[in-house]
Amino acid sequence: MTRASLFLAACLAASTALGARPALSAEAPFEPGLMRLAEVLGSLHFLRNLCGEKGDQWRAEVEKLIESENPDPERRARFIASFNRGYRSFGTYTHCTASATEAISRYMKEGETLSRDIASRYGN
Repeated sequence: MTRASLFLAACLAASTALGARPALSAEAPFEPGLMRLAEVLGSLHFLRNLCGEKGDQWRAEVEKLIESENPDPERRARFIASFNRGYRSFGTYTHCTASATEAISRYMKEGETLSRDIASRYGN
């Protein structure tokens, strides 16, 4: 199983673990982790496409996360803003570089860790 596949499985586990609960307030203890995960997915969406991966895999993952959370409109907007912030954070990159590749590696690790921690701490 590739690292990307493991990361996607962990994202899905995190979103599934939180399940079809009603929208939760911003004070929920896992909220900062979910928002950071959305931001990481945004960065990965930009960087992986910059470095040759074509498609919307990472955008689809944040859409699954949002869908599983069933947020109210305000919270949904925060998820989208987090994703977009991550995407825009590398807007000065015009081609794949060694630092972009290193950033991908770091974001993959961070995303795996966030997904695993959220699922294990707050899952059913």
